[in-house]
Amino acid sequence: MSFGNALAIAGKEIRDALRQWWFWLYAGAFALLAIGLSAAAAIGSGRFALAAFERTTAGLVNLILLLVPLMGLTLGAGAIARPRERGTLAWLLAEPLSRGELLFGKYAGLVAALGGALCLGLGASALAIAARTGGGDAGAYLGAAALAVALAAAMLAVGHLVSVLAARGAVALAAGICLWLLLAFVTDLGLLASAVVWRLDPAVVFHVGIANPLEAFKLAVLHQLGTDAEVLGPVGVYGRESYGDELPAIALLSIGVWIVVPLACAWLVLARRDVV
Repeated sequence: MSFGNALAIAGKEIRDALRQWWFWLYAGAFALLAIGLSAAAAIGSGRFALAAFERTTAGLVNLILLLVPLMGLTLGAGAIARPRERGTLAWLLAEPLSRGELLFGKYAGLVAALGGALCLGLGASALAIAARTGGGDAGAYLGAAALAVALAAAMLAVGHLVSVLAARGAVALAAGICLWLLLAFVTDLGLLASAVVWRLDPAVVFHVGIANPLEAFKLAVLHQLGTDAEVLGPVGVYGRESYGDELPAIALLSIGVWIVVPLACAWLVLARRDVV
């Protein structure tokens, strides 16, 4: 595999993203929403103000959990399926370019583009918050932004696997949205219902829950904020008492698995599948 070829594909993906509406929409939306959450958290001061980083970060958690997986899954779902449907994928592979170089180049480019949009939006809001409140407690905010990029990378990897498996772009997009619903809502509610009905041990619920990259992200951010583990119920208490300061590393490991495994599976499938 040629690193130069993959880098060229990644560069093309980044240039294409900068010309697309979604890049600037996502960056602007995150900047405005983060500033809006900060202003909402400061209501009651009697004047226009922005809340400190810690309170803003707590408000951003659910926003990131909803939007970032949807962005990553839908963008990744179109990475291979749409060029294959249009016939451009076969044209690209007619060049001295391997399927692995194409896949990893597209993935790296989209990670850089989506990560850049997130950093641009959250960074702009961070500057506004720092100008009003100072940046003394910005560590948790920056950590949440880094974890958001890692979550986006994981969802893009899953989206690429969906894109390789799907026959058409519309099918890939629909599958990506279904996976978003599954990860964001169904698994969380299903795990909660199962824990209540079957009275599962907190250890079982914790280990099953942290296997979900969204839950791993939430646990890591709340740990950074120093939130009382009781907010997350017996599962949070178990995780804090059992793993302590190692909890963020375990959460990152979970997210990392969701990057490596789907991307490796996508590579294996693409290597053996007809692209026409």
